[in-house]
Amino acid sequence: MKYRHEWKHEINYADLLSLRMRLNAIMMPDSHSINNKYEIRSLYFDTPTDTALREKIDGVNLREKYRIRFYNGDTSFISLEKKSKINGLSSKISCTLSREEAQAIVDRDIEWMLNSDRPLCRELYYKMNTRLLAPKTIVDYTREPYTYPAGNVRVTIDYNIRTGDFRTDFLNMDTLTLPAGDSPYILEVKWDEYLPDIIKEAVSLPGRQSFSFSKYAQCRIYG
Repeated sequence: MKYRHEWKHEINYADLLSLRMRLNAIMMPDSHSINNKYEIRSLYFDTPTDTALREKIDGVNLREKYRIRFYNGDTSFISLEKKSKINGLSSKISCTLSREEAQAIVDRDIEWMLNSDRPLCRELYYKMNTRLLAPKTIVDYTREPYTYPAGNVRVTIDYNIRTGDFRTDFLNMDTLTLPAGDSPYILEVKWDEYLPDIIKEAVSLPGRQSFSFSKYAQCRIYG
């Protein structure tokens, strides 16, 4: 499992406008974006005692979370993802799901996962049986993504974060989501072995400090 460096910064709208100009000059937009944006819908999992939420809030050094995700309302490509954190580094593994498989997981119809040829499906099956991991809430947001080949750098700006509260029918695009409190604009910078100086300078904003932010935790603001 490969771990990557990650910075997160809370920014404001003026920062966003400045960053757009800088990043468009030196980075490439993500090839999957539409007008350099995409809408992300995720369904996060947690235990009955909110283990993932509590570990994030408590700053546990080694933690993991599971989610199902699709982009721009397109349910023909859905991914199951596991994100892990250790010593400030992050990693992600994923596999694809069909729409029917994703709906089955939402409905807790999971026996098929035991014999899946995808290890991550089998792992989630185990966690859902032993730790009672279950779908918890929908998280919607808008993302502006940029890429840079040297250092395998990815810079994203996320905003318009919305919560499904405890709704889990994430394949239904008519499902109501609400603003997740006073959610900020979030700048994320991810890279492998090194961060090129040109990117470091481009994302440098006076008075903005790296901090820990979780869209899932923000979307649990109502419970």
